[in-house]
Amino acid sequence: MNVLAITWDPPIYLFGLVRLYSLMFVISFVLGYQIMKHIFKHENIKIEVLDKLLMYVVFATILGARLGHVFFYDWAYFSQHPEEILLPFKFRPEFRFTGFAGLASHGAAIGIIASLWYFSKKVLKKPLLYILDRVGITVALAGLFIRMGNLINSEIIGKPTGTDYGFVYVKLQEDFARHPTQLYEGLGYLAVFALLFYMYWKTKAAEKTGLLFGTFFALLWSVRFVVEFFKEAQVENRSEWALNTGQWLSIPLILVGVYFIINAINRKDKRPNLN
Repeated sequence: MNVLAITWDPPIYLFGLVRLYSLMFVISFVLGYQIMKHIFKHENIKIEVLDKLLMYVVFATILGARLGHVFFYDWAYFSQHPEEILLPFKFRPEFRFTGFAGLASHGAAIGIIASLWYFSKKVLKKPLLYILDRVGITVALAGLFIRMGNLINSEIIGKPTGTDYGFVYVKLQEDFARHPTQLYEGLGYLAVFALLFYMYWKTKAAEKTGLLFGTFFALLWSVRFVVEFFKEAQVENRSEWALNTGQWLSIPLILVGVYFIINAINRKDKRPNLN
């Protein structure tokens, strides 16, 4: 009897109509939009440009996350089924709607940064780091909701705990407990969001260009790196690696974050012109 285990079998659809995983994405974008709205008002930036920012980030997140999954985690499959890369359908052995079940956060990060570079240069007319410092706050919160979506889908699962503690995933037809790594990671991202939110509103961190972004990158990918130790390998032929794919991809991003933190602290920076 697993006294401390939680039998996990939530519905995947809300009222049988809306996929809860998709709803988690929508909630993350709505909350991110509201946070950025307050930041823009605080810094006297026209709210009109926020709609363009949302459009760029939504598109870049989905496209980057999808391509990241394809190339980082499952190229062996998609190289044989290229039509499924950008279409939410399977054509073989029979046609059916699948949605985008494979999304990678490292790919999303690349896509978001690329879109923000274009946005900062063509629309906002401010340095890239200015917008990265602020958008990182919302992305950290989005990570919480995306991982909750993974938990609802019983995907990106943890390793067996070997004890009574953990989640028993009914959808996987298992009777033993696993680490709820989606929950671990989501709560870690929530803590990163809380710290960044505090730094922006209660300290002068925003005056040091790159400090918020560096903190975001270093901590967010550190959370990912640590939680990966408790996850099942997402790519079978890499399960014997000392570090898994997610960890190898996280290391350079952590170092990028540390670089920007050190650079921001050492640089005598004036507050950027916000008018």
